[in-house]
Amino acid sequence: MDETCERYARVMARIEEAARASGREPAAVRLVAVSKFHPPEALAELAACGQRDFGESRAKEGGAKIAALSDSALEWHFLGPLQRNKARVIAGRFHWLHSLENLQTADALSRQLAASNARLRVLIEVNVTADPRKHGVAPADLFPFLEAYGAHPRMGLDLVGLMAMAPHGGSEGVVRKAFARLRELAGASRQAFDLPGFNELSMGMSDDYPWAIAEGATIIRVGRALFGERAPAAAQAP
Repeated sequence: MDETCERYARVMARIEEAARASGREPAAVRLVAVSKFHPPEALAELAACGQRDFGESRAKEGGAKIAALSDSALEWHFLGPLQRNKARVIAGRFHWLHSLENLQTADALSRQLAASNARLRVLIEVNVTADPRKHGVAPADLFPFLEAYGAHPRMGLDLVGLMAMAPHGGSEGVVRKAFARLRELAGASRQAFDLPGFNELSMGMSDDYPWAIAEGATIIRVGRALFGERAPAAAQAP
């Protein structure tokens, strides 16, 4: 427990430092603990240190942890690619989806949310680096996507911003350029489509979250810096 809380305190201190250096309030940055492959006990330890937002990338694994920790007042974020047939697992359990990239998934989620009278805050994933290995809407396709999305209401979905992954192992300049691009796309989208609540920027991970904060991140997704390195067997678990 002491080691977990020490890691948490170090991350929170770096968030404060990065925010202050950028002229921002630390409270404007939401820390999501990326908890995939970690057992519920590890999440409970981190929650006892003060962490409230947890991110999962697999519907079945995340749903099991939500059930195991149902007595805790936690916010749950779904971070990974989402197939339409998993919409029923996400709707009503998770509070956030960071990875919307097609309208069919939005429709499936809306049907499930309407049936359970629940709501879900949604971010569109954008492939700002045009990396074929990454998911997300291409920057050039973002406006057409938003136009099609807004063509009719989708009950239960609150469209709140954008998410992106930075180039893995990139230099500060390269990574910050990708983050700045996402910020610019969000601002342009907000203005073009009159989206006053479209303010969330989910970007930055264990290796680059101070740079993301400098470029305006409102949500950072941190795993290793909070939980430590995963054991190889855990990382390969189905």
